[in-house]
Amino acid sequence: MLSSAKRWLRSNRTPIAVGVGILGAGYVAAQYVLTRINDARERMSGDRIAKENLRRRFEQNQEDCTFTVLALLPTATTNILAALDTEQITYEIQKIKTSSRALKLDGSESTASPPSIADTTMTEDDGKSMVSLQSESGIHASQITTPSPLAAAGDGGRQDGGAQRSRKSKRQLWDELTISAVTRAVTLLYTLALLTMFTRIQLNLLGRRSYLSSVVALATGAQQATISLENNDDADAEQDYGSDFDTNRKYLTFSWWLLHRGSRDLMHRVESAVRTVFGSLSPRDLVSFDRFADLTMELRRLVEGATADERRASDWLPFLLPPREQEDGVLVESGILEDDAAAADDDQTPLGRTARLSPAPLRRLLDETADLVESPAFGHVLTLLLDVAFSALVDGKLAAEAFDLAPQADAPLPGTAAERQSKVVLLPKILSVLTRQAHVIGSGMPNEYLKEMETVRDLEAFAAVVYSSNWENEAREEEHVTGGPQRPTEEPSRHGPEQSGVLVDAPSAFDGAWERARDASRQD
Repeated sequence: MLSSAKRWLRSNRTPIAVGVGILGAGYVAAQYVLTRINDARERMSGDRIAKENLRRRFEQNQEDCTFTVLALLPTATTNILAALDTEQITYEIQKIKTSSRALKLDGSESTASPPSIADTTMTEDDGKSMVSLQSESGIHASQITTPSPLAAAGDGGRQDGGAQRSRKSKRQLWDELTISAVTRAVTLLYTLALLTMFTRIQLNLLGRRSYLSSVVALATGAQQATISLENNDDADAEQDYGSDFDTNRKYLTFSWWLLHRGSRDLMHRVESAVRTVFGSLSPRDLVSFDRFADLTMELRRLVEGATADERRASDWLPFLLPPREQEDGVLVESGILEDDAAAADDDQTPLGRTARLSPAPLRRLLDETADLVESPAFGHVLTLLLDVAFSALVDGKLAAEAFDLAPQADAPLPGTAAERQSKVVLLPKILSVLTRQAHVIGSGMPNEYLKEMETVRDLEAFAAVVYSSNWENEAREEEHVTGGPQRPTEEPSRHGPEQSGVLVDAPSAFDGAWERARDASRQD
């Protein structure tokens, strides 16, 4: 039996060898296919996890932007309220009214004057609205001890301790009250919108640097751990927003310019427009809702531009970033460079001082920020933010509190067309609502106007483009930092005739990314 088996194997060894070869080749091929499938599955799983982590990190960045805006806005609000002290003007008008009543009781002659706030409102509660603003803002009339810049010891003031006359007439104070109330509410809306856009640019640029720093460090072997894209509460700020903490700290400090200087310059631009549009109104004027809405639109045209081309040409950069020659001064003025400035003073050369206060990474961030602010996408999104903000103020708060127009779910404007035309109120009632809303815009918690702005889908699309743009150049810079010395590059002036040294990709690439982001936002 054994010999017969041997004979069978000898006679069939060729078919057996071929069969074994086929089975072996099939096994190897199957293992290869399984390995490739497992590799593809792992890559897909890794990509899915990375995209999910990246999405969570991006969303966390946007939440950080919201909290940052809420933290910074009160600083600008304090400066604007101090420059436009509507409550103090109201207090001066009330003092004149009180003095006039006292003179009437004494039998003195009095002349006709514009109506007081209490006289022009429809109810007793509304009549007290402007005076109650002092208590709402933490200041009561009895607590005001400093003399108003609008008032002084007037013409032949009484030396016997009687009431002093205001240097300005009551009508002049009413005119200043109109300009002040409208200007500060509108200025705060513009400041909030610009701060929202500027913070989105800053934190998304730094968030992109954080991600790319981790990728480059892992690719060059400088980091063996997996890339962490989640924003842990106990993580250092250096891990959250890039590896250069000192550069990031200085870069974020440039919001100081908008809070202290840019908002002031913006206030002057708004005030000039308000005087042109609202300067002819009298406190005795009856104003309809449609007329006030038209006046507001005319005001916006003067500030932003009347046509699409003028709005695209609007230069918002001076309100957000200082001129290049003042950048070092901003860092020193904000207190961020006390030690750095002292060290820079030891170096007597201007080049040494500039190198210490404006390092190359900071220069690139500022240049890219300037490019983004001057891009058409920035102006487009800013206009949308202002649209919803003014709608919340005029169509929401003013319509309900000043004109008593009920909102309609199926109409863009409150009330009917006939109600908006026929229902009129005296101007002081509108001013009282604007005065209250200025505090809500600047320091309301939660901030209703910021919440309305964040409903604009294009704002998230713009942030996504900022977060994802220029990765190639940023990665190249990171490789230079981790892989070897970086070649020195010439840095042209941002405000000079030359183009910026750092481009937001190519202009066409950025525009294409922006259009794709807007299309994706519309489809969601």
